[in-house]
Order: sequence, then C-alpha cells, then structure tokens
Amino acid sequence: MNKDFLLEIGLEEMPAKYITASAKQLKERATEWFKEKKIAVSDIETYSSPRRLTILAKDVAIKQEDQIEEAKGPAKKIAFDEKGDWSKAAQGFARSQGVAPEDLSFQEIKDTEYIYIKKEVKGLETSILLPEFKKIITDMTFPVSMHWSDCDLRYIRPIKWLIALFGTEVIPFEVAGVKTGNETRGHRFLGQKATIHSPADYEKVLLEQFVVADADARKEAIRGQIAEIETIQKWNIPADADLLEEVNNLVEYPTALFGDFEEAYLELPEEVLITTMKEHQRYFPVFNSENRLLPHFITVRNGNHEHLDMVQKGNEKVLRARLSDADFFYQEDLKMTIDEAVHKLKNIVFHEKLGSLTEKMKRVQKVALLIADYLNWDEAQKKDIYRVTDIYKFDLVTNIVGEFPELQGIMGEKYARLQGENEAVATAIREHYMPISAEGELPKSDLGSLLAISDKLETLISFFCINIIPTGSADPFSLRRSAFGVMRIIQANEWNLPLAEVLAEIVGIERKEGFSELPSEEVYQVAQNFMKNRLRVILRSHDVRQDIIEAVVGGDPNRIPQIIDSAKALNESTNDDWFRPTIEALTRVTNIAKKYELHEAVDPSLFENDYEKELFDSVQELKRDYPNMTIVERLKSFAKIRPIIDNYFENTLVMSENEALKANRLALLVELSTFIREFAQMDEIQVK
Repeated sequence: MNKDFLLEIGLEEMPAKYITASAKQLKERATEWFKEKKIAVSDIETYSSPRRLTILAKDVAIKQEDQIEEAKGPAKKIAFDEKGDWSKAAQGFARSQGVAPEDLSFQEIKDTEYIYIKKEVKGLETSILLPEFKKIITDMTFPVSMHWSDCDLRYIRPIKWLIALFGTEVIPFEVAGVKTGNETRGHRFLGQKATIHSPADYEKVLLEQFVVADADARKEAIRGQIAEIETIQKWNIPADADLLEEVNNLVEYPTALFGDFEEAYLELPEEVLITTMKEHQRYFPVFNSENRLLPHFITVRNGNHEHLDMVQKGNEKVLRARLSDADFFYQEDLKMTIDEAVHKLKNIVFHEKLGSLTEKMKRVQKVALLIADYLNWDEAQKKDIYRVTDIYKFDLVTNIVGEFPELQGIMGEKYARLQGENEAVATAIREHYMPISAEGELPKSDLGSLLAISDKLETLISFFCINIIPTGSADPFSLRRSAFGVMRIIQANEWNLPLAEVLAEIVGIERKEGFSELPSEEVYQVAQNFMKNRLRVILRSHDVRQDIIEAVVGGDPNRIPQIIDSAKALNESTNDDWFRPTIEALTRVTNIAKKYELHEAVDPSLFENDYEKELFDSVQELKRDYPNMTIVERLKSFAKIRPIIDNYFENTLVMSENEALKANRLALLVELSTFIREFAQMDEIQVK
C-alpha cells in the first residue's frame, strides 16, 4: 500500500525574497530523487512560510520498481580455459555481477559472441532509501547563507527542527545536530509545538497552531482581505504582485488592516511616499477613484484580529517617523541648486580605475555627441545633449536618493523640473536608467534613449578597457544587462546605427582617456562578441532558428533593427518552396566570391553570353533599389534573382583560363555577394 511522505525543514525566519525560490528548489530536488530512485509518486506539493520549507509527496510506492539489468562480459573465445572450464575472466565477470558462472549465457553482437547476463534486481524498500533526503537538504543552495553555533553547514538560516514522516513512520537521520521527528512548531507567538501523526494532517494541524502552510492559500487570503477593505472604504488599492509576494513570505497567519498618516505629507512627491510605504514598511498605498494618493495605507499583520487598534497605532507611528525623515530630506534638497549638486560629483568615484562621476559624464557626453552625428541630430538637439550630460547624475548626491536609492533618476527629473530645466532634459535624466531589468520599460523620448545607450555603452567599453569582463555567472557591474538594454532601445527606436563603427570609435574615446590595459583591437573584439551574445538572446526570444541566428550575427552585428528583421524574415520563410534553392544559389555566389580579393569594376564588354548580361542587369537593378527596400522585399529580390544565378552558373565558366574573363566574372559575383553578405551569412543556414 502506498504512503505519503512529509519533509519539513524548520528554520529561523528566512529572508522573504528567497522563500518561494527555495521551496521550488526543494520540490525539484525531491522530484529528481524519486525519478532517479525509480520510486513511483503521484504528486509533490510544496508548503512554505517564513519558518519552514516543506514537501508532501503523495502516494509514494513502498518500494522501488524491480529492474531487469543486462551486462556484456568478455568474448566467448576467452570465456573458457584449455580444459573447457570457465576462465578467470569469466569467473571474475560473474563475481562482479553477483551471479554464479552457471548463470552466464552468450549473445552474438556484430558477429562476435560475448558472455551475457540478464538478471532481475529487486527494488529496495522506500523507507530504507528515504534517509538520503539528508543530502537533498544539505545540498540546497541559497543566494545568502550563514554558519551558526559550531555547525559546519552553511544554510539560509539555522535549522531548528526536522520532520521526515513516511506514513506514520519517522525516517531517522540528522542534519546540523537536529534529528528528524514528527513534531512541528506553530506560529511563533500564537501557536505551540504540535505532533504530525500523518502527512495528510499537516495543513490542518498547522492551521490549529495559526500557520497557513500553503503559500498560495495564504496569498489568496491576503488578497481577499485587502479587497474587503477596498470595498468597505471605497478605496482603490492597485494590485502589486511583487509586494504581495514579499508580504506573503513575511507572515504565517495574515490579517490585513489599514492605518492613516497626516494629509500634510501628501505635499511630498508621490514617489517618495509610495517608496517609503512599500520599500521600507511593506505597506500597500491607497488611492481614490481618480488614482490620487490618499493619506492611508494597508498593512498585513502576522497574527490574528486581537488588539488590531494597537497594531494600527504602532504602524502609524513608525510610518510617521519615516515620512518625517523623508520630508526633512526633501526640504533640504530643495535648498541645493543643480550646479551645487554637480560640483559634489567630483568627489564621488565611479570606479577606482575610471575616475569620478564627473569624469564619466564628460566621456558620456562625447559618446552621445558621436551617436547624435550618426543619427543626424541638429544643433538644437545637440544643445540638449550638452546640458543633460553635464548634469544627469546630479541627484545621486541628494538626500532623498541617499535614503531611497531606487528613486535615482526619478527625483532627478522632479528636481530638474523644479529648477527650470526643459522637458526633454528632465525626462532624459529619469529615462537614462531604463531598462532597469531584462524586460523593463524602455525610454520613450529620443533624448532619454540616446542618453541611456550612451551611458551604457560608455560603461561597457570603459570596463572592457581596464580588463573587467564578465565571466561565467559573475557580472558585478551588470554589464550584460547594460548591453541587452542597448540592443532593446536601438531596436525599439529603429535606429539603424552602424554599431560596429560606433563601438570602434568609443574604444578610441576611452583610449584617449588613458584606459589601456588591453589593446584597442582586443577591446573592440570583446565588445563585438559581447554584443553578439546579447543579440542572440533577443533572437532566441523571437523563436528564431539557431542556424539563422548565426547567419545574421555571423559578421559584425551592425544595424540592429535590420538584423532582427532579417532573422525574422528568414525564419518565417524556411518552409516556402523557394527558400532552399535560393539559399543554395546565394551560398554558391558568396563561396566563390570569397576567393577573389580584388574589387575591380565589372566590364560589360567582356561578357560572352546573355546569361552574364542578365545577371549583371539584375545586380545593377538590385544596387539601385536595395537601399529603399524593406527587409522582406530584399529577401524576395534574392528569390527573384535565383533562377538568373542558376542559369549563369549553368552556362558560364567562372574560372576561365582567360584571366581577364575570370577576373570580370569574379568581380560580378563579388558585387552581388556584397548585398547577400550584408543580409546574412547564407552558408550558415541549414537547408539539407
């Protein structure tokens, strides 16, 4: 008869942001263990709270599945000695398999007979194997971990109790001096120790001790309680999945309540109020039907409904102190001019090898002006570039940003507006940090987009110049995120920047500043490869085939929107009838053109047949129309020219013994290959 298996790791309070991932990891490790051990299990449920990580494996088989094992031994010709008895080799093989020589048989494999054994291996009792869960527990990894007492184990928090229960049987093992049992602990203040007699009783027993063990059920309870307050008070409390997740992992028995703060604090910028409530106190801000912030908040208590008035007053007192500090910082910031703040940036080191923030901003200004020239920006736009790159980091020395680093850029925009900076400059100060995550919001303004990619590219190249390059998972300066952000912004704005040239020029800017731990060419190659890898990630997110990704990224990734559109167009055409013969024809052209290094003009007077002239005319037409074609039109033009290419090769000997004819024919193919290779490295595409 199958049984349930319960494993609970009882801990001191864990950091809320790591609990969900840790519970998921425990389930994955347990699932893999049951699979590896060939022990049938119908389902594995997870439970978690600030003080516990738990799995409940249901309908676990009481023993492993029986297995049929097969093994091949020595060849038959050495299985017997001269007397016809089993040889030492055969006897050794039998011993290694735990059978008598008489149990051995023979099987022919590729015309040779070998000693062969096929045996049934009985599965072990599950209860004998379950102590191996000790290793599952100790092998878990966490973003943060600690030692405690004289224990050698590093863990997310000290282990206080363990339950390992198979049916009603305690599975004995010990971790960090803690032995397994069947006793759990309830809510730290409202509950007590309690015995779990059967895994199926787990949730019920804990609920009696004021612990909602199911994280999803706990979250739903919080959501429902907030919705009830929202309805009664006629408030609007926007859904905030991240805050709800964190709050859910801070409590075991949730009770939502609301509190108030003085209306005078509404004079503070809304972002300051919301950040104070959410980031410092884990409160949900409250709005009216017009989405205006109200002087109220929602908090979730880790406990029941008793003495809620005292809890409310305590939370209000704490928030009042926080808001008082924020108001003081804000009023002090208003006394400082932007120029005074910028002057202080000279004393803030960006990196010990890369100078101060002031020096970084000057380098970013050069990069921004460089990119602006490629984008053909006018003098009025460049005037905004000069201004914004002179000041855009100024808010880093303000009191509010010192207290709330997550408001960098946001407060810069607000202070810039208050001090009379124009709309474009103020907006760019906020937007230059975007995107702040892989899929985060992108800048919406042109100046903000330009400043964002200039700042990120300058950061990338300057770090590469001093030989700080991400390796493996290590990326302390988030350079991968910066490169990914650059790609996304360029793509979103459809800026056909010649990125290869831009990177090379930025390397030159950084070298002139004296950052020269690596040669310029090596820095450029590192930067190119780094950007290529980010581009590959973007293309994979569009479900582009890997060979097509390599085809479009194979050269120097240059005009990003064109590359992405080319990849999509190729990927969407792979099943079309014309695709394979077209790719084959284009690949033939580029492969032959590679052999010709000279770039002479084609002389039509040397043509010997109409097929040469037809291909020449098609190439001239392509040259004329190509710049104004869309990506799809370019691909269709290649499909259109394909039969002309086939006819050319069928009727023309490119590698003629006449050197003049050969050079002229190669020159024509080189001219055509220029357009093909700009579109993609066609020889990378698999069409066989």
